[in-house]
Amino acid sequence: MRRLKTTKLFVYAALLYPLTLQATELKGRVIHVLDGDTIEVLQDEKPVRIRLANIDAPEKKQAFGNWSANQLKSLIAGKSVTVSYTQEDQYGRIIGRVFTATGTEASLFMVRIGAAWVYERYNTDYALPGIQTQARKDRRGLWVENQPIEPWIWRKNQKMKDNN
Repeated sequence: MRRLKTTKLFVYAALLYPLTLQATELKGRVIHVLDGDTIEVLQDEKPVRIRLANIDAPEKKQAFGNWSANQLKSLIAGKSVTVSYTQEDQYGRIIGRVFTATGTEASLFMVRIGAAWVYERYNTDYALPGIQTQARKDRRGLWVENQPIEPWIWRKNQKMKDNN
């Protein structure tokens, strides 16, 4: 009897779990582009920090870092956006898909022009790797270099330098 109750409880939990992953939407105006994958959106008079989902852009001190941030600025700075999200990261930033009023998705835009990498470890958009492959083939943005350094490797190298 106890096993049956446990099984039923597990089935109910499994059925309800997808409901907890339902995306939440946030609408606001972009007030700050911190870098190529992080922005602040003003919502209800409060700034909300957003990390663009599925991508990792070069750090500001890294090659193409400022260029990447400027590309994101040209797309969304000062504009109204809609952010669809399901989670926050360990720094309290919302991890979300950011859409312009015309429907352009910021992460896709950044990968298409070669301003960011697909963050393979966390990517949930199955179209992005193919878009990155095409950007690389066309030598767009950071892909003009033969072997640009991925941001996660660059950060790791910086941390090792700082520890020495």
